[in-house]
Parts: sequence; C-alpha cells; structure tokens
Amino acid sequence: MTDDTTPRWWVLATRLPAGPSRHRVAVWRELRRTGAIQLGQGTWAVPDLPVFDDGVQRVLELVRRGDGEVVTLAAAGRDESDNARLETMFTSARQEEWSEFLAECHKFDAEIDKEIGKGKLTVAELEEEEQSLDRLRRWYREIKLRDVFSAPEARQAEQQLKRCAERLEDYTERVFQAAHGTNDEGLV
Repeated sequence: MTDDTTPRWWVLATRLPAGPSRHRVAVWRELRRTGAIQLGQGTWAVPDLPVFDDGVQRVLELVRRGDGEVVTLAAAGRDESDNARLETMFTSARQEEWSEFLAECHKFDAEIDKEIGKGKLTVAELEEEEQSLDRLRRWYREIKLRDVFSAPEARQAEQQLKRCAERLEDYTERVFQAAHGTNDEGLV
C-alpha cells in the first residue's frame, strides 16, 4: 500500500532491434546519464521527480528513433521494503558516482603537486588545470542533481571540490609569480 509520501518511480521497459547497436548504446548511455538504475534486462527505474523528466523524454525519443518499443509505468514499491530497496539501489549508484568523482579530485591534487614539484609553472599548464577543474565542477553539478536521496559521499565530494579550487588558486598565484614577478610596490 502506498500513500502520497511514498516515492514514485518511472519504470521504463525498453526493447530495441539488435542492429544497428548504436541505438541500444545511445539509449543505455542516456539512461545512465539520467541516473536510472537497471532493474533487469531492458528495465530501468528513475524517481518520478521533475529533475529527471528531460532525461526520460530523451530516452523515449532515442528509443523511437531506433525503431524500438518502450513501456513507461508510474510505480511505487508494493510495501515499505520495496520502496527502501529502490531508494537503496538508487543511492548506491550515486555513491559509486561520488567515489569516482572523489578519485578524480585526488588525481587533480596529484597533478597540481606534480607540476609544482617539477617547477612547471606555465600559462599553458594553468589553462589545462583550469579546464580540469571546470570539468570537475560540471560533473559535480550533474551528480548533485541526480542525488535526490543524498548519498553520504556528497558532503565529502563538496569539500574535496572546494579543496581543488583552493589548490588551483594557489597554483595560479605561483604561475603568475613565475611569469611576471612583482616589484616591491606590488606592481606587475
């Protein structure tokens, strides 16, 4: 039995022709990008919340373009244990994303350390690191939007992203000093 406070889910049962495979791959990628969890072969679930509506619509369009079929169901777990299981599965998928994000943040830190250690304080390297931080920021925003049940790693990811920004600020200052130096009055 469900009530108005029970989370609702979109369940998408998809079927696409075997070939060409690009259609199946495009649907699979969009489902993953949307944050859907796979329940079984060709069957996916995503919370029925506005943040997921565009992704679900893109999946429906991709299935149509691939001459496939999709059945979309509005659903809820039969009881609290089913609801809890769906939420756990969804949050577990976000935890995996956060873990991967945190690993990339650590790589960013290591890259900054490496460049400082080598004394590679160039504008070209700085631009590359700025692009890396921009990518991390976009990725953070994407995961944060999907993380509707607040996975535990989200807070750590936010802190680590701030640390990456601070590291880039420090690196920027070092590159500036190496490229321009300053005189006693602080003029360039």
